[in-house]
Amino acid sequence: MYTLVVVLHVMVSLILIVVVLLQAGKGAEMGAAFGGSSQTIFGSRGAATFLSKLTVGAAVVFMVTSLTLSMFSRSRSVLPSVTESSPSPSQESENIPTPVETPEDAASE
Repeated sequence: MYTLVVVLHVMVSLILIVVVLLQAGKGAEMGAAFGGSSQTIFGSRGAATFLSKLTVGAAVVFMVTSLTLSMFSRSRSVLPSVTESSPSPSQESENIPTPVETPEDAASE
């Protein structure tokens, strides 16, 4: 389930980026006022409403998947704190393995 939500979140993020980049800025509407709208695909206003609705829908799905992932990650956490994950210097020195004596080492002594 976690993997499915992550994949959905990444896909919605990419869709949201593309939709926002496709939208024209506020200054781009001045060209349509002087007759330049005949060359547009969606007409002078059609693209704005379609892309606006698509942006709102993608943003809602993005927020829902973000909240879902935060709840999943809270339950997947093993350690309660970041500071408890790093061992102290005294613990690191205790965990140093001792070298194993091989028969060749014993014969050389």
